[in-house]
Amino acid sequence: MCMHDEAVTHYIDMIDQTTLGHRFIKKDFGVTPRIGWQIDPFGHSAVQAYLLGAEIGFDSLFFGRIDYQDRAKRKNEKSLEVVWQGSKSFGSSAQIFAGAFPENYEPPPGGFYYEVNDPSPVVQDDINLFDYNVQERVDAFVTAAVSQANITRTNHIMWTMGTDFKYQYAHSWFRQMDKLIHYVNMDGRVNALYSTPSIYTDAKHATNEHWPVKTEDFFPYADRANGYWTGYYTSRPALKRYVRMMSGYYLAARQLEFYNGRSNTGPNTDSLADSLAIAQHHDGVTGTEKQHVANDYAKRLSIGYTEEKLVASSLACLVESASHTGCQRSTTKFQQCPLLNISYCPASEVDLSLVYNSLGWARDDVIQFPVLDENVTVHDSEKREILSQIIPIADAFTGLRNSHVNAYLGRTPAETPKYWLAFTVSVPPFGFSTYSISSAKRAGARSSKSSVYTFRSEKSTVEVGQGNLMLTFSAKKDANYVNNRSSVKESVEQSFSFYSGYNGTGNDKDPQNSGAYIFRPNGTFPIKPKSQVPLTVMRGPVLDEVHQQVSEWIYQITRLYKGREHVEVEFIVGPIPVEDGIGKEVATQITTTMETNKTFYTDSNGRDFIKRIRDYRTDWDLEVNQPSAGNYYP
Repeated sequence: MCMHDEAVTHYIDMIDQTTLGHRFIKKDFGVTPRIGWQIDPFGHSAVQAYLLGAEIGFDSLFFGRIDYQDRAKRKNEKSLEVVWQGSKSFGSSAQIFAGAFPENYEPPPGGFYYEVNDPSPVVQDDINLFDYNVQERVDAFVTAAVSQANITRTNHIMWTMGTDFKYQYAHSWFRQMDKLIHYVNMDGRVNALYSTPSIYTDAKHATNEHWPVKTEDFFPYADRANGYWTGYYTSRPALKRYVRMMSGYYLAARQLEFYNGRSNTGPNTDSLADSLAIAQHHDGVTGTEKQHVANDYAKRLSIGYTEEKLVASSLACLVESASHTGCQRSTTKFQQCPLLNISYCPASEVDLSLVYNSLGWARDDVIQFPVLDENVTVHDSEKREILSQIIPIADAFTGLRNSHVNAYLGRTPAETPKYWLAFTVSVPPFGFSTYSISSAKRAGARSSKSSVYTFRSEKSTVEVGQGNLMLTFSAKKDANYVNNRSSVKESVEQSFSFYSGYNGTGNDKDPQNSGAYIFRPNGTFPIKPKSQVPLTVMRGPVLDEVHQQVSEWIYQITRLYKGREHVEVEFIVGPIPVEDGIGKEVATQITTTMETNKTFYTDSNGRDFIKRIRDYRTDWDLEVNQPSAGNYYP
């Protein structure tokens, strides 16, 4: 469907959109693609190499954007083309021939742009005209070809003829290229021809050349000293979240569509499949597009999502499959909760909730619903009472709910819930469980209220956690992390700050500013509260929470679930104050006493982990120009 991004995409979305596009090509043109063509994404992942390359049967993969220091070294070593082993686990069994272009994906130097408004000289082959230049153009062509051949193994080189926004008038391009090919071949020093990546790959393989091996990935990408393309890792975070949500929803919807039977005329998953695939574009989920384009991506995803008749009818079919009515006259009507993240879910204020698990293993997870009354109880499908907990909804959520729900509905909601209802659900693989939420009819059958404590003194400390994992908070600033099972105890300090965006002015020779693509900070500034930050602690049988109003526009909830060994942190950030005209990249720092030797690990498209070392690259001696931007990874 598109040339997807490789940094902020999930491997499932990469597979789905590639499948959709290749299926279209096979159906309409009868061709099975053999080559990966990722020439414009801003860096390249190991998962793309082995999973979306070798594992799907590609013979090669070509791309344009690698770090400028890496490119310079590879030119000297003739290693722009490599055998890429992206997976440590699979090694050579999932390797692929891969090539990076010498100069991104535009024509070589020497004046070979042929758009109608480009200044490159045309091939003037009328000898009666004063600007006749066939030999000059042939010489320029041969010079460029030899120059590229000197940095390329074998005597086959690839020329990319075009770049962004070209071929608006294709005739001018092909007329000049026809002439170049004709006269260059008459000259005889090099052989030029129209070709394809597959023909080029076959020619390379036929030489039996020994190729250097590349492991890991090509992140982060920088095209010059102050041009690290790491800004898009966080650009438009709301769109990124929406894409990820719709990805999970699409997985469940496809399964339910299969269970219920696909309809060719009624609601189906096609609309969501198309919009989700297009959103993986390297100027889509990356957040680098203009606002009106981002709006269009979101609108198309929303249209696919609101085909909820498919999901609702399929779930009703599953619930009522044992009844005599079956799926034809189902009486159960399910609604979804698209605004649950801001505590709006009218469907939870009725008596039945269904939880569906699209994964291939059983899950025990805590879910939360907003409710109006604290006197509620939860039962499973066997009428057994489920342990549950009532948690007051923070004012920060209430403010978000009131403003956004009003915009969403076009009116103010009739009632405002005051509490979260939390309980643990047990759901089988590829299955569902139902839970009823109702008013408590007796005192002993109601949800447990959270015990709420507020600590304001700098000397106050509080311990939270119900199991092996414990956190000790101080109203001052630091905390302790203790895992009794693994005998790990660490001091942890958290702080907030923002990177000030460089605006392209000043005495710097490079005016590159910070923006949606590129992260170029102009200093780091702490975000400090005006007064002591009190700790509000909520305890209960299901979970513990610590609430902190870090600043006027940052609210944080730290959550520990009973019996779990991970910490969940939820932020409400914004509106970010930009009245001073300074762009701000908000960050939180976690400082520990662990001896890491500058080593850490990041994931690769949600599938693998890759080892990173601060201020270090495996393939070349890194010249550190941007110590912050150059150490950010997707």
